[in-house]
Amino acid sequence: MIPPATGTAPRTRAKRGEGDKLRDEIVAAAERLLGTAGSKDAVSIRAIADACNVTPPAIYLHFADKDQLFLEVCSQRFRELDTWIEQAGSASDDPLESLRARGAAYVRFGLEHPEAYRLLMMTLKDGHIDDPGMEAGKDAFMHMVAAVDRCVKAGTLGDVEPLQASLVLWSGIHGMTSLFISFPNFDWGDQSRLVDHMLDVLIEGLLSV
Repeated sequence: MIPPATGTAPRTRAKRGEGDKLRDEIVAAAERLLGTAGSKDAVSIRAIADACNVTPPAIYLHFADKDQLFLEVCSQRFRELDTWIEQAGSASDDPLESLRARGAAYVRFGLEHPEAYRLLMMTLKDGHIDDPGMEAGKDAFMHMVAAVDRCVKAGTLGDVEPLQASLVLWSGIHGMTSLFISFPNFDWGDQSRLVDHMLDVLIEGLLSV
């Protein structure tokens, strides 16, 4: 029998119950390679297969194509981000304090998981949040809208439209997070105080509307 024409030894057939494990390995490898390459176009299915010690057809047993694979990578990270923010927001019953906690948690997630944040917000630039299967991303944003709406109803954020106010908050928070990640050697001073000041400015701006 002629051995496969590859430098990677073929992986043995997965045992019953190991399919999910391989699927997780594929997603992890795709995310890792994306972090190195900086673009999904620069990451091939063969490279992902080699990283998992399988052949390319094994990838297609789990994902129809590369787009679907990277969609799953994004979906998992969005779920992680959403959980992170929701846990922070649940620490206070005060709507405005909860909203502030969510904003600060968003930045902390980016700083503690820079590769995951780059993947979600700084690497893939083709609108994946609106793709089918990206409910986790939509949920994360709509949770922010709901948090803003609670502030409006409590009278602590002025008479603002929750969706528009959420877009303003997200833009500011994402901008600072991206700068922290892109320029880690810049003298930012006390980052926590800077984040607090940014949130003060954003919230004061919404109160003045």
